[in-house]
Amino acid sequence: MKEFLKIVFGLAFPIALQNLINTAVTTADVVMLGKVGETALSSGSLAGQVQFVMGLMVFGMTSGASVLTAQYWGKKDIRTIEKVFSMTICFALTAGMVFFLAAELFPEQIMHIFSSEQEVIEGGAAYLRIVAFSYPLSAFCMGYLYLMRSVERAKIGTAVFACSLVANVVMNMIFIFGLLGAPVMGVRGAALATLLSRCLEFVLVVGYMWKVNRQVCIRWTYFFRWDRLLLRDFLILSIPVVLNESLWGAGMSANAAILGQLGSPAAAANSVVRVIRELVMVMSIGLSAATSVLVGKAIGERRFDVAETYARRMVFLSIGVTFCASAAMFSLRHTVAGALTLGAEAKNYLLFMLVVLSVYSLCQSVTCPVIVGVLRAGGDTRFGLILEGSALWVGSILMGWIGAFVLHLPVKAVFVLLMLDEFIKLPFAAWRYRSKVWLRDVTR
Repeated sequence: MKEFLKIVFGLAFPIALQNLINTAVTTADVVMLGKVGETALSSGSLAGQVQFVMGLMVFGMTSGASVLTAQYWGKKDIRTIEKVFSMTICFALTAGMVFFLAAELFPEQIMHIFSSEQEVIEGGAAYLRIVAFSYPLSAFCMGYLYLMRSVERAKIGTAVFACSLVANVVMNMIFIFGLLGAPVMGVRGAALATLLSRCLEFVLVVGYMWKVNRQVCIRWTYFFRWDRLLLRDFLILSIPVVLNESLWGAGMSANAAILGQLGSPAAAANSVVRVIRELVMVMSIGLSAATSVLVGKAIGERRFDVAETYARRMVFLSIGVTFCASAAMFSLRHTVAGALTLGAEAKNYLLFMLVVLSVYSLCQSVTCPVIVGVLRAGGDTRFGLILEGSALWVGSILMGWIGAFVLHLPVKAVFVLLMLDEFIKLPFAAWRYRSKVWLRDVTR
């Protein structure tokens, strides 16, 4: 147990801290734009869905790749790990360029997906035109730092994202509110602060690659000479995860779009809930990522009993920490609502949504480490795709859309329907975990 706790604090805690820092960046935007008003908050939050979806796609690519790199790390096959790194970074950069072009060329059309209010659309389009330039840089940094987790190098990500957080908060204050002689830019200021902080991340990551990291390197020759068998393994494992994360990300954006079409009070309340959900789940998500590395490494070493022990302990640990976070959030819900400049209707929605979230998060504390951590560690990525895709799109989103636009249910009822996916997934994820089909070596 002592060795397990040492591993948890050495790997899971830095990953969770990275997630917390990333969430804190979003939180800073929400709090500061919330001080400007509901329209600015809705514009920035809804436009941020583009970065959110791209980030999930990159996370999906690296999660699939991490199945290979973690198991090859257990075998100490550095050469193969470097090949996987190069392929993954290529795919991540391609995704970043696609999202950059989409956001730069079609910002209004993208915003029409999320809102029908012209003022929100205009603010979001202005945000996208600026922040779009950060997408390739962000995709590269996320891809590299996420992969470094799989070889137990999580601290560099924590340091990079911490610097980015400080820079983002300071520049948010300057550009949103016009401090130190800068013009008052509002939502455009938040976009500029995000862009500059992503540039800082890129400089720090490149500096680490060239000057510090000598064990697992990005070899540019592998960018143009891909191992066909390894590429096949990468695609078999990564495509289901990328589709899974993309469907999940698109589903979260669909939720935001459905609520956004019901008015800016609902959109503003949901914007705050999304951030709080990330804060509540931040430790569980960190544990899930660490689970994938620890279980994958143990499987690569062919220590299947150790892999099973790690999996069980990480799931129980996820439930415990999420329960504490959820209880704290429930207790502080009135304080959170009172701290934001929201109208009475938006605050009413927010308080109700936080109560629903307190139950929702407990279900996610089980499904997240099982699907994202345990099953992926053993290459069981197709099951996660089928389960999450069907629970979200055939389940909660379809019911939420019918409730909103066919039955014309109240906002609160629609929100409950949109949050049913984790309840649907829970029994199936538990059954798959107990089957132990995920205990398999996928290396060559």
